[in-house]
Amino acid sequence: MDATAPIPSPAAPTGAEEIRLEGVSKVYDDGTVGVAELDLTFAAGELTVLVGPSGCGKTTTMKMINRIIEPTTGRILLGGEDVTGADPVRLRRRIGYVIQNVGLFPHQTVRVNVGTVPRLLGWDKRRIRARVDELLDVVGLDPAVHGDRYPHQLSGGQRQRAGVARALAADPGVLLMDEPFSAVDPIVRERLQSEFLRLQETVRKTIVFVTHDIEEAVRLGDRIAVMSQGGRVEQFATPADLLGNPATPFVADFVGADRGLKRLAVTGIDTDDLEHPPIVRLDDGLAEARSVLGRDGARWAVVLDDRHVLHGWLSAERASGSGSVRDACKRMEAWVPVDASLKTAFATMLQHEAGWVAVLEGDRFLGVLTPESLHAALRRSVDGAVPEVAGSV
Repeated sequence: MDATAPIPSPAAPTGAEEIRLEGVSKVYDDGTVGVAELDLTFAAGELTVLVGPSGCGKTTTMKMINRIIEPTTGRILLGGEDVTGADPVRLRRRIGYVIQNVGLFPHQTVRVNVGTVPRLLGWDKRRIRARVDELLDVVGLDPAVHGDRYPHQLSGGQRQRAGVARALAADPGVLLMDEPFSAVDPIVRERLQSEFLRLQETVRKTIVFVTHDIEEAVRLGDRIAVMSQGGRVEQFATPADLLGNPATPFVADFVGADRGLKRLAVTGIDTDDLEHPPIVRLDDGLAEARSVLGRDGARWAVVLDDRHVLHGWLSAERASGSGSVRDACKRMEAWVPVDASLKTAFATMLQHEAGWVAVLEGDRFLGVLTPESLHAALRRSVDGAVPEVAGSV
């Protein structure tokens, strides 16, 4: 996924498969426990993140799912089927796999790289060509431009897009991603994350995503498993629950003292939290506006038209004298859509040095968030969160 082009809407999503680990562990010959006995369920169609410090077993856990690493004990159920004793090569062909440095074959073109698994599955050339072109288009790479290029002729973001396309080529129900965006610069990485989330909204694969970055985990994950040394799951929860109620001291330390700020990113705006300042109409005179402000004892009012569309705001100082609200009001710069997060609302408030931020549904004004109402909304979401511990399912 390149940093410049948006991802177009792909074809209708296909079925995803649930992954279940039952008593899965990895113990090495020298007795080192890489992963303790895990009982985890990755729900079909969800993106689950394994996060933790280096050496905690998150990549080992992921690699046991496609049996690049063989588990010592336990069962791995894929779509209800125990694949622990299945042919590992056949298993890997039903699972998409994206790694940190993409892993494209350098001597093959992008088109040949993306068609690797369909070729191994015996698809005919016409079907492979159609699927490759479809997927390159889906991830924002023009097949006519990029299809015949080699990996070294692509940017880092473009190589990552091609890697995702290759993982999706045979339309697997499961996608494994091992720190796929960590090798690109921060700006490209953020855009890749945004574009990947939009892609997932459409394809709805079961994704297991490994990262050491808690902010990436919070941004991407439907659920997050925080792992500690010895391959133990300290907490398995939604991002909001994880940040609101860390289950153990390890989790609290790992997510950081600023977890309240991180939680803003995963807490949406509730219209019940909005405040409702005085309203004046765009075509009112200033005398009418002064009457509204004086009645409420307010220092400012929101300016709307007859369709309740936001046009700006008017201070008590600018409402003095004669004239119209239309001529005296100021443009409203601090606003967010109602589906934004509290983090976006807070950032907008800070960016414009505003004491409040307007919330809109389309063009229609719903109310405002103030620092007080924003804090109250966050506090209420934290109080309502219930942690889940020890990898329970």
